[in-house]
Amino acid sequence: MQHQNLREAVYFAPRGKERLLYLGNYLAQRYLDPSDRLIGFIGPSGMGKSLLIRGMFPGLELTNDDENINVRPLPLVRDIRTGSLRTHTYHVDVRFEMAFVPLSELAACVKEAVLAGRRVVVEHFDTLAPMLPMNAELLVGVGEEAVVTRPTVFGPRASEIASRVFESSRYRKMVHTAEDLTTLALLDLEQPAPDCHSDLPHGFVLEYKKELSVDLTVVERKVQQAIKANLPVTYYDEGHIRIGDRLISCTGPRIHVSRTADIQGFSLEPKLCFDPLSRHYLLVGTVGNAPKEMED
Repeated sequence: MQHQNLREAVYFAPRGKERLLYLGNYLAQRYLDPSDRLIGFIGPSGMGKSLLIRGMFPGLELTNDDENINVRPLPLVRDIRTGSLRTHTYHVDVRFEMAFVPLSELAACVKEAVLAGRRVVVEHFDTLAPMLPMNAELLVGVGEEAVVTRPTVFGPRASEIASRVFESSRYRKMVHTAEDLTTLALLDLEQPAPDCHSDLPHGFVLEYKKELSVDLTVVERKVQQAIKANLPVTYYDEGHIRIGDRLISCTGPRIHVSRTADIQGFSLEPKLCFDPLSRHYLLVGTVGNAPKEMED
């Protein structure tokens, strides 16, 4: 197995639906083994875990309510109770199911299915892990980054991955909202929409084929004003959010802070960077503490 010596792999966690599905598909091809029986996903709600699962396991029936899919009773619990495991792969969203099934029963069902040779994909694995006698064979944590590990009995533990991704998830929400505010400010200044997006630690990159004709200090000031106004940021539908009274197109509407004032330490690089390889002009924004490579 090419991944048998894998300690961990780290990827930027993208913020759009298609990009999350693509990353999930890539992770499955690179790290998922056909014999894996217990796969755990860890991270706060709204970080895109279900989309990664859809990318990794196309056709798997998800049992949570992320897209109004509510399977009752939970197929895994139903099959364990009836003594007939009818499916090769089961999905369990632990936090969602705790409203219907005791955590101890969920753990017992997952254990029985795994030991019977079935595959179980568990969201919020860190909640269930203390009650299981085994670790996951593949763990994926989703915060600002997607962290992929193949644990052993010696770790890493689910709690270790959880502490990392829960802490970093707030930056992902701040970055995404700041990116949308920056795009709005640019459109208000009659600048074109970016040709593509990319990521950096605690920040975002808007890429343009042509150089912008705008003073970026003016753009930064407009964004800072929107942040200071403490506008509400709300989910509207799968393709839009509202910031204040403005309806905005967004490919990741659940990955935002609740109010613009929650964005801390926002800044824009005062000049566009030019990438001679892609021949794109890059507009760089950061939140929180600037990454070291931006400070140098």
